[in-house]
Amino acid sequence: MKIGFIGLGIMGTPMAGHLLAAGHTLFVRTRSQVPAALSAATVCATNADVARSADIVFLMLPDTPDVETVLFGQDGVADGLSAGKVVVDMSSISPMETKRFAERVNAKGCEYLDAPVSGGEVGAKAASLTIMVGGSEACFERVKPLLALMGKNITLVGGNGDGQTTKVANQIIVALNIAAVGEALVFASKAGADPAKVRQALMGGFAASRILEVHGERMIKRTFNPGFRIRLHQKDLNLALQGARELGVALPQTANAAQMMQACAAAGLADMDHSALVQAFERLADHPVA
Repeated sequence: MKIGFIGLGIMGTPMAGHLLAAGHTLFVRTRSQVPAALSAATVCATNADVARSADIVFLMLPDTPDVETVLFGQDGVADGLSAGKVVVDMSSISPMETKRFAERVNAKGCEYLDAPVSGGEVGAKAASLTIMVGGSEACFERVKPLLALMGKNITLVGGNGDGQTTKVANQIIVALNIAAVGEALVFASKAGADPAKVRQALMGGFAASRILEVHGERMIKRTFNPGFRIRLHQKDLNLALQGARELGVALPQTANAAQMMQACAAAGLADMDHSALVQAFERLADHPVA
């Protein structure tokens, strides 16, 4: 198939690579230099050119304003769309804005899927991402074979915006789990226990989780090179709190996690992996996990 991919960052590059490796023709555009791993792809001059060249256009961008600019800005994707084409936004952005973006794309006779992902850089490279999709069932079935090249747990949640709503819920759970693991390991370490052995013991009990397994190890080994940056998780938690305000829902634990991430950002850690959230608790305890 002729596929477009816009946004070749930490996540986008391996995701696009899986599509290319499967034999599809790839048309790409990104703000930085196209990685060598995608040298076989055709680099387009504008986002509109990507849309003109491809039947399905994937987006993997940092935030809501970035998606809006790429879609509807000068020489944007919308300018290159023709009836029957599909836009698949795999970024993590506002569910409310997603619905509006979908309406504008639908008005051109095109389909729109919001398909945010979970799994980080590791999942992107391993093609094991969890993909949460919002859109029509017919369009989902058309695009699903391509999504299956990038992920394993692929679910059509509902209509446009529901994929993004699911991703926001995911980010709430992940943030609170990272905070819980960070607090627990700081407590254990300051009490004099070996945090590595504490983690090993907890992995065999009811407290076991993917966060304890992966991010607990990061906290102990101090490997905070970004898989998913704190500043991006801050953005997602802000989406949760903005949505909660509109819906009249209280999210007190989410608000607390957002503030702890803000403390990390203020200390210059915004571009570290979100497992570095533990450093906020370490500062409060005046004690490092390891």
